[in-house]
Amino acid sequence: MPELPEVEVVRRGVAEHAVNRKLSSVEVLHPRAVRRHVLGAQDLAARLAGRVLTAARRRGKYLWIELGDSSGHPDGEGLVVHLGMSGQLLVQPVDAPDEKHLRVRMRFVDGGPELRFVDQRTFGGLQLAELVEVDGVLLPEPVAHIAPDPLEPVFDLARLTERLRARRTGIKRALLDQSLVSGIGNIYADEALWRAKLHWARPTSTMTRPKVRELMEAVTDVIGEALHAGGTSFDALYVNVNGESGYFDRSLAVYGQGGSPCPRCGTSIRRDPWMNRSAYTCPHCQPKPRNAHL
Repeated sequence: MPELPEVEVVRRGVAEHAVNRKLSSVEVLHPRAVRRHVLGAQDLAARLAGRVLTAARRRGKYLWIELGDSSGHPDGEGLVVHLGMSGQLLVQPVDAPDEKHLRVRMRFVDGGPELRFVDQRTFGGLQLAELVEVDGVLLPEPVAHIAPDPLEPVFDLARLTERLRARRTGIKRALLDQSLVSGIGNIYADEALWRAKLHWARPTSTMTRPKVRELMEAVTDVIGEALHAGGTSFDALYVNVNGESGYFDRSLAVYGQGGSPCPRCGTSIRRDPWMNRSAYTCPHCQPKPRNAHL
């Protein structure tokens, strides 16, 4: 699943190439791509035609495009884009051949490049949603329950710290809880925990305030570095709006590196099964605590 850096790379591309442009028509080529829009494909296409894309926004792993009326005045609605496991939002010339897994095509009145939603596995999709205000921020209603991510101005480290310390769980499980802090997935959790020298099973109740701060600084650093590299692409499914892959996978210290030497101490990286996924640690730098939440 794409995490914050991968989604932010797509958001920036949409902001550069599609914002402030007016839609002429929307073509839904596969109904599953709009299954979250309960009124169906025809309703979504009809309601988007003639509207202006006014802004591209993101919270955590969630992406949406704010909409305006035909004059560009915001009208309190957004187009939520669920990338799922293989969703791509591409900017393509109008004469470019259709992608094999093209699901939705958005054309613009200026006749310029189209915005295309491509999704091989059809786990992603599009839906229109009302924007609601949460703590001074406008969010699509389906995203309203998601906590701020570490890059947002409204992110509150002190509040996160108290909520973390009140939990009875392991620190990695807490990092992946999008109601606590959003945008962090398996890859960047493992990388940040390695940087902060924390084992994934460390009980949140034992986390000191300075250690939480150190961990969140590691999260912010690794996310920033991944953004600079265009995100992490393990296959051709993770691309920006121009179809280009990120290359942060070349800089991963522990994630997916089982058996390789730790870049810090040389100890072989360990892979543990974890919640139907994997957790990667350096046994020397990140010793398992005795009171671990496994």
